[in-house]
Amino acid sequence: MPTRTPDDPKAASALRAAQLYYLQDMTMDAIAGELGVSRSSVSRLLSHARDTGLVEVRIHPPQGQELRLEEAIRARFGIAAHVVPSPQTLSDVERFERVAMSAARQLPHYVDSNMTLGIAWGSTLDAISRHLPKKETHNATIVQLNGAGNTFTSGVDYASEILHRFGQAFGAAVQQFPVPAFFDDPKTKEAMWRERSTRRVLDLQARADVVLFGLGSPFAEVPSRVHIGGYLDRSDYRSLRDERIVGDVATTFYREDGSWKDVELNRRATGPGFTVLSRVARRICVVSGAQRLTSLRGAIAARLITDLILDEHLAEQLVGG
Repeated sequence: MPTRTPDDPKAASALRAAQLYYLQDMTMDAIAGELGVSRSSVSRLLSHARDTGLVEVRIHPPQGQELRLEEAIRARFGIAAHVVPSPQTLSDVERFERVAMSAARQLPHYVDSNMTLGIAWGSTLDAISRHLPKKETHNATIVQLNGAGNTFTSGVDYASEILHRFGQAFGAAVQQFPVPAFFDDPKTKEAMWRERSTRRVLDLQARADVVLFGLGSPFAEVPSRVHIGGYLDRSDYRSLRDERIVGDVATTFYREDGSWKDVELNRRATGPGFTVLSRVARRICVVSGAQRLTSLRGAIAARLITDLILDEHLAEQLVGG
């Protein structure tokens, strides 16, 4: 918990309430009496303390009782996993929200000052960005990994809103990547990639300390943005079907065996190749829903993931397959 007293009156009250609740074991009724506010106000102050980073809540499993699914994923795939509890009665949409919120709450443990975080826009990152708690950092940068424009929209508003939320949460500088998601002609991409302004962003992506991404899939109940946003036409879908594509990371497509280099659409895609991504020290994948199992297997085969946040049902299928 921070030791300095915030200048903001609400933050000061939230800090005081948190100290009484977490350090002195006072009830919310007792805190309300001491602060001269209602019990519901105390509840809001404690929520504010958690959301703004004044308080961090961590759950530590009892020693000797390793979490079965997480340990199974680590043993089998060499990946650090966090499994989000999710009964089978939940819909994929409900699982998706639970996993996104859990990922948002954990992300501050991975991001710190003087670091660069690369993020891929999409449904998953959009949901995560809406739940991020605040953690003030210094000299940190958020960089967009792939372009977002298409023939219907520049994509700037959509991608920039996600980037803005991440930047606000961490007090970080934001670097957009103002290129289309896919070029019409691979030669146009090759020429653009030689431009110094583009190279600056590509170099920043390559120097990222952490990357955060979801897995695009045409099969999921929660649809991938790239598959519903007008980014692909019929010929693109036909090509993906013929090449047996199972998913994408930042608009770079891959097969179930992890192969991606010879995928035709990747010649026009603006997302980083997996050779670049695999050099990043920490690569956090957030995924949910049974329909993304094949996509997840492909990403694991491509050695894209060091840290995995997923729902319980998907984790069971992954280790059981």
